[in-house]
Amino acid sequence: MPQTADTQTTTPPGLDKPHKAGDSQGFPGGRVSYLAPMPLPTGEPPHDYAHSIGEVNDTYLSFGTGLPPVFGWQMTLGGPFFVGVIMPLLLSPILAAILTPLVGGTLLDTWQMATGVLEAGLKISLIGTPALLALTLGVWLHNHLQHKTVIATRFNRQRREVCFVPEGHTEPIFVPWEQVSAWVIEARGVTQYGVQSQFAMGVGFHHAPSGRDYTLEFATGGLGMAVGNWEAIRAYMDHEIHSLKDIQDPFDLQGPNDLPHEGLHTFYNARERMRRRYREGDVGKWYVLGWYFYHLYTLWTLPFHLTEWDIGRVKRMHQRNVPEAMRAWSEPLPPEQWAKPSAELVRQRELLENLRHRNPQGSIFSLMAEVGRVVQTEEKHYAVER
Repeated sequence: MPQTADTQTTTPPGLDKPHKAGDSQGFPGGRVSYLAPMPLPTGEPPHDYAHSIGEVNDTYLSFGTGLPPVFGWQMTLGGPFFVGVIMPLLLSPILAAILTPLVGGTLLDTWQMATGVLEAGLKISLIGTPALLALTLGVWLHNHLQHKTVIATRFNRQRREVCFVPEGHTEPIFVPWEQVSAWVIEARGVTQYGVQSQFAMGVGFHHAPSGRDYTLEFATGGLGMAVGNWEAIRAYMDHEIHSLKDIQDPFDLQGPNDLPHEGLHTFYNARERMRRRYREGDVGKWYVLGWYFYHLYTLWTLPFHLTEWDIGRVKRMHQRNVPEAMRAWSEPLPPEQWAKPSAELVRQRELLENLRHRNPQGSIFSLMAEVGRVVQTEEKHYAVER
């Protein structure tokens, strides 16, 4: 689902207040830990777990409007098909035929029970499948249409700037890369099912002319994933990664000549990998059977065709709503005009690397906090000497 920069008044509190990588701040039920300003390497593998990155090229990375994944279409189509067809017309009659003899039923009872369940399932399927399909397609359409109005945030590594277009704004706001804030959130809450944890990664900035904080946040499955999502952006800005494949293809399903997103090619690559693993003895027959069953009930290659079509539409929508100032800012620069990291950032990187060598098991947040303390101490000494 596309997201955009918006006003944030809860977490993280007060982007106008001075903070830096390694700072940590508690709030009721959780904690915010900062990874920037001063975007230091985290040591985590750069990976866009949230699929929040939509485009990567030599000039900029777009963040906040990721491209549609195949899994979304598999659930949109396969969910209604499985619940409305497979379960009532196949699994339920088979289950009835198995259970009836176990409770003392005769062969005739088994036949009558199975056919009765099948007849009831047919009625459910005729009504339920179209209703479920209409519901899932409605959800897809709602999310799809949001791409018409949402403008992705762009990280330009040649200029070392970030371009935000907050919701309700028509003109972009340009922020120096080293002044952008980034954080991860860990929150816990008690529900009827026990204690549950939630994690998120966010970026944002304080807009002094308006006095407002603008942020983008994405839920992730864990703290390491949240840090990895940020690391994907940081590594791109430091010319360490260069394509979507580097950060969105953990199973290496995209060949060197394939498009840099999911599509029909990933299906055929996955099938070839499954067959190769079976021939080499890495997986057994049940794995192969499960692979085919999953893709059959998610309608084989149809979700992959629809994903390619969907991605094409989304890309065209994103290009149409880019402001002219943002479009001009996104043009590539000659290499001699590329901005360089500040001397302060380079110095803090070296400090962090030395600390990591001395304490390789230390958490990234504690190491970044130690860098901050060292820098603060040096600044105090320098002030006293002056």
